[in-house]
Amino acid sequence: MIKLINALQAWRTPEFENILKHEIQNLDAELLPLQAGLSQSSYVSDAAISVVILSVTETSDLIRAKTGIFYAGIIAGSCCADDPTPVCEQTEYCEVQFDIDKRTAETKVFLLQDQ
Repeated sequence: MIKLINALQAWRTPEFENILKHEIQNLDAELLPLQAGLSQSSYVSDAAISVVILSVTETSDLIRAKTGIFYAGIIAGSCCADDPTPVCEQTEYCEVQFDIDKRTAETKVFLLQDQ
């Protein structure tokens, strides 16, 4: 379960977006739907991700952040005819929504398919 505690504590402050970005970028990438968001490669690389906050809205129960995530995908073994094992990284992008519960900071994560 993802808990974005620092982002929740920073809600309605000028630092909110920076704290949210930092917290997302420091999550284990396996907790994010990056593999499902691949469009040009086969596997998610271990490289760092970069987060852009696209919009933030609020309901009575949650904070909803729509983000763009840039990350690297790899196509293993397809970059050179002479060497079947090189790893070529491709830049990938997907949009991910984070729904942060205002009481618990428990966060649900959704890949947004219509980008």
